[in-house]
Amino acid sequence: MEYLNFTKNIIENSRDIELKKVDRFLKLQGLIFDFHVDYTTVLYDAGRIIATGSFKKNILKCIAVSEEYKGLNLTNKIVSELINEQFRRGYSHLFIYTKPKNTEVFKSLGFYEVERAMDKVVLFENIKNGIKKYCEKLIKESSKNKGKNIAAIVANCNPFTLGHKYLIENAAKENDLVHVFVLWEDESIFSNEDRYRLVEEGTSHLKNVLIHKAEDYIISNATFPSYFLKKSSDAVTLHALLDINIFSTYIAKALNIKRRYIGQEPFCEVTKEYNNIMKEVLPFNGIEVIEIPRLSINGEVVSATKVRTLLKQGSLKEIKKLVPPSTYSFLVSNFLKRKCV
Repeated sequence: MEYLNFTKNIIENSRDIELKKVDRFLKLQGLIFDFHVDYTTVLYDAGRIIATGSFKKNILKCIAVSEEYKGLNLTNKIVSELINEQFRRGYSHLFIYTKPKNTEVFKSLGFYEVERAMDKVVLFENIKNGIKKYCEKLIKESSKNKGKNIAAIVANCNPFTLGHKYLIENAAKENDLVHVFVLWEDESIFSNEDRYRLVEEGTSHLKNVLIHKAEDYIISNATFPSYFLKKSSDAVTLHALLDINIFSTYIAKALNIKRRYIGQEPFCEVTKEYNNIMKEVLPFNGIEVIEIPRLSINGEVVSATKVRTLLKQGSLKEIKKLVPPSTYSFLVSNFLKRKCV
């Protein structure tokens, strides 16, 4: 295929050998390639890569043009092609994060700035005031619940355990209102809808707890791209700050959240680092971070990871000790139907 006088290649197979060349090209541009993208377009001049761009679901990423080919409108062409393909796949709400020096380029392509971190990364979306509309939705969901002391919890709940219940109950005792945000990207063993329903059922006895869908604005691939996390500790810090800035600037302000509850993290280094950054940054934004020791049963920390492991082993008796009755009923039904996780 021809693109001006350049050759174009579309890659949709993550094992395509050509992706290693894209990786090397991006490293020269100071970027890290995500080998788990769904779609990549590459431009060549005489067999040499001069521009590329990719996406994963509704996130545009890994976009770069060789320095000597800038000024030829190649960024616009790459991004336009990615947008057209995403629309064809049914994605209309798109995100992109980039370096601040590219701000004007993406503004000219119809993207709007959401937030930035350390003046090193900027998050854009293609819906004007999309984050504000999300906050308006949260306010509407909370319209019947008022209080002076308002807290928040963000959790994946994959699945909902007695540990999650313990954390939420502690927050509910100490506050007038608790907003629980369930992570919404479908990247977990259990679907977002199943996880959301299990949290609802497991906290139905707590009348001052509201459950929300985190959507794209809280610990998602848009705000906290997972493919950076195993590459560089600096990237973990940068994207944690981006996510925390969005939470502080928009969500906490809209809901008057003054506290954020977290569980101690004994296992995952990325989550531990994220928690440490929260404890350092959020107080400067008027939000107290309260860390609760993890619930332990018979000397062992309760975790969703442990539950998933036991489910794979078929150890339903052991699972019953770690989850609420509603989660146990769901897991037994799910396990019997599929025989595996």
